[in-house]
Order: sequence, then structure tokens, then C-alpha cells
Amino acid sequence: MIPPVRVAVAGLGTVGAGVLKLLRDQSEALSQRSGRRFVVTAVSAREKAKDRGVDLSAVRWYRDAVAMAADPDVDVVVELIGGSDGPAKDLCEAAIANGRHIVTANKALIAHHGAELARKADEAGVALAFEAAVAGGIPVLKGIREGLAANKFSTVVGILNGTCNYILSEMRDTGREFAEVLAEAQKLGYAEADPSFDIDGVDAAHKLAILAALAFNAQVDFDAVHVEGIRNVSAIDIAYADELGFRIKLLGLARRQPSGLDLRVHPCMVPAAAPIASVEGVFNAVVTEGDFVDRVMMVGRGAGAGPTASAVVADLVDIARGCRAPAFGVSTSSLSVLPTLPVERRHGAYYVRLMVVDRPGVIADITATMRDQNVSVESFLQRGRSPGDAVPVVITTHETDEDAMMRVLDGIAALDAVLEPPHVIRIEPF
Repeated sequence: MIPPVRVAVAGLGTVGAGVLKLLRDQSEALSQRSGRRFVVTAVSAREKAKDRGVDLSAVRWYRDAVAMAADPDVDVVVELIGGSDGPAKDLCEAAIANGRHIVTANKALIAHHGAELARKADEAGVALAFEAAVAGGIPVLKGIREGLAANKFSTVVGILNGTCNYILSEMRDTGREFAEVLAEAQKLGYAEADPSFDIDGVDAAHKLAILAALAFNAQVDFDAVHVEGIRNVSAIDIAYADELGFRIKLLGLARRQPSGLDLRVHPCMVPAAAPIASVEGVFNAVVTEGDFVDRVMMVGRGAGAGPTASAVVADLVDIARGCRAPAFGVSTSSLSVLPTLPVERRHGAYYVRLMVVDRPGVIADITATMRDQNVSVESFLQRGRSPGDAVPVVITTHETDEDAMMRVLDGIAALDAVLEPPHVIRIEPF
């Protein structure tokens, strides 16, 4: 008789409880699909008495998750603690040292230490699986590593944070400002009490680093990824984007260039007709471009107990079947070391919104500043006349270099008729 897969779960929050419920409720289907039963033999969490909606009376309880990794009645450790260092990293290293497979949903851990953990797992002959770390229930990592393995990728672009996508979607639909929509998202449970990890782009950057490492078979320096959030996107920007035929999305962009990797997270204006522009609310989307398959787009729920638990259990099924693809698609010894290009190397178009005093000569001064840096205007919007008062001016540019555009913005900001720092959003064609 084939023995069951003995599972230990560390971290019994929303996702951890979701994993336990899924293993319970889908036990028969999972046994049929994997050829083995799954049995939860041990768990670890801070509060033992808390009701998780699952009977844990027959399961061994550990306060110390690292100690649980040495339990002889465990085959796979599921790490759902979170954090790039500390207990999560210690647990994974202990699990590898004890010959246990690892499944994790921890994007920060994999973004910062994934290559190191994968090397240790390779040496120990165990699996390191992290499908749930990127885009929740969308099987994007398996898609890149397995379904699209015949391709060399040039680009991976994604809406990788549902909180930000919800906020931007609501701002567009209702005309409300960022702070008001953020407060609503927190009440609905779409944003944390401290939302900075999401709205400042860090969460999306962790996921982008993992996608880039997998798609380009490269070691990614997370600290070199350019990261901006959505705090400075206003309702007026979203309204002007609509008028210009764009949608504003927080995107993670990874492109292979001849001289290295272009890795950026920031708000983007994308054409309203582009498929990714129609992805709204808490949904995620990932677009890949491969040399044989061309463009593939995957869309789905990027977070929540159900979608994330689904991805965790999919990794458990692979382990039960004996499927052990390299964590990043190739052996860790084959991961290339490619430089990450500075954002100043970007070449593209820009949206710029200014608040200026309405008086003769202001526009001439702005365009002269642009002319001096060889940056040309693609479109120009100014509504009405209000001599002596503050009025908004919106400019979109033709393609230019980022460093030239930054010099333009510095020059414009120095003009005495410009009342506040210019608001700039990069335009990304699709």
C-alpha cells in the first residue's frame, strides 16, 4: 500500500486554515489525482486555543516551528509564517537539513533568499515549491516553468497586487480620491491595517523578482528592482487618463535587454484597448511574451484563503506524484548572473500633469525646457482660461530617455509659475 504524504503546516492564519480545510474537504479528489492520501500530522502557530474551523485534536502541536521540521512523522513542511527572514527562513533551512520537502507561499522569502534555498534543496534532494507566492490561484509559475518551457522569454508584465488594482479601479469608477478608497478597502478586508507593503509596491516587487528569476533563469538582485507605489496617483490623473485613452495600473515589468534585466514596479498608463487594462478589482494578471508562443495572458484571483490554498495544495500534489521540477526551471548552478539596469535607462513616453499660474509665456517656458532636452510633445491639454489663477496642464511626450525626462521635470519644477512638483506617469505600450 502506498504510504500517505505526511504534511506539517506552520502558520495557521487565513491561508493556513484554508489549506487545512481544502485538504479535508477535497481529500478524495486529491487522493485520486495524486495517487496518495494527504495526512496533516503536525502544525505550528502562536495561539493553540484559537478556533480555525478544523479539528486539530489529533495533530501534534508545536510552538517552535523549527523543531517541527525535525518531526520524523513529517514528509513535507508547508511554511505560511511570512517574512523574508527570521522564523520562516529558519524553518525552511531546518526542513531542508532534515530532508523534508518545502511548500511556501512566502514571496518575500523567495524574492530575497530563493536561489540560496533552492541550491540547498537541490543538494539535499528535496523539493522547494512556491506556486502560491505569486498571483494566488493563477498557476503562473507552473505555466512559465512547465507549460511554456519551450520558449525563451523576452517580457513578463503583471498586475501583481490586488489591493492596488482594487483601489485604482474604484477611483476610476467613482471619481473618489486615493485616501478615501484606501480606507474603504481596509474596511472590506482588501487592504491591511498597515497597507504600506501593498500600496508602496513592495509586495508586487517581490512577486516580480520571482517571475523574472523563473522566466529568465537568472539570479535577481531584489534591492536593484525599481519600486514605486500608487500613493501619488490622484483622481484627476485617472480622469485625464480616460480622456487620453488610457487606464492607470500598477504594473510589475520585467524585460530581458541585451545589457541586462529591466525590472520595474510603478504606476503605468496602458492603452484602454489592451487586454490587461480590462483587469479590474482584486484580480491579478500576468502577461508573458515567448519566442514561439508569442503573448500569453493569465488572469485570476491573486489572494485570499481559497485561491492561495489552492496553489499550496497544487504543489503538494506535485510532490505526491514525484514531480520535482527545478524551483527556477533550471538547476541552481545554471542560473545566470545578469545586471539589473537602472531605471534611468528606460526609453518610452510619459504623461506629465502640472499645476501652473495661468499667465502669458508659461507654456512657452515649459516647451522651451522640453526642447532643451530634446523631448517632444505628443499631446497637450489645458481646460479654459483663468488669468492669474492656478490651472492644470497635461502633456504627453513622444518616446525619450528617462534621464532626459527627469532633467525636463527638474527644469519645469524650477519655473516660478509652476506651483507644485510635476506629476509623472510612464506610458507603457501593449
